[in-house]
Amino acid sequence: MRTILNVIWLVFAGIWLAIGYAVAGIVCCILIITIPFGIASFRIAAYALWPFGRTVVRDPEAGALTLIGNVIWFLVAGIWLAIGHVLTSIPLFVSVIGIPLGVANIKMIPVSLLPLGARIVDNA
Repeated sequence: MRTILNVIWLVFAGIWLAIGYAVAGIVCCILIITIPFGIASFRIAAYALWPFGRTVVRDPEAGALTLIGNVIWFLVAGIWLAIGHVLTSIPLFVSVIGIPLGVANIKMIPVSLLPLGARIVDNA
């Protein structure tokens, strides 16, 4: 079932989200100081391609620099990404087949708000 949902997700939402996050990652990697944000964007892009069967876990050893980076990300990009995820999930919730896709879109909000110190792992 996860594979079917991932394929439907990929066609209707995942490819566009992944392209957006990948472009953001490229832009962030052009500037030296924002490379950690670029790496986080690439990680989110991979998650956006195939979200079903995977989850986000926080790294307990993340330090103060991660906190500072997440605050900067939240103010510059995170809040806008979260709003975008909420707005794109609303039309998905309208149809019955889109409900799991809307849930997956909402599930991506925490990692789009605070990407540093987060790992994406497969569900057991």
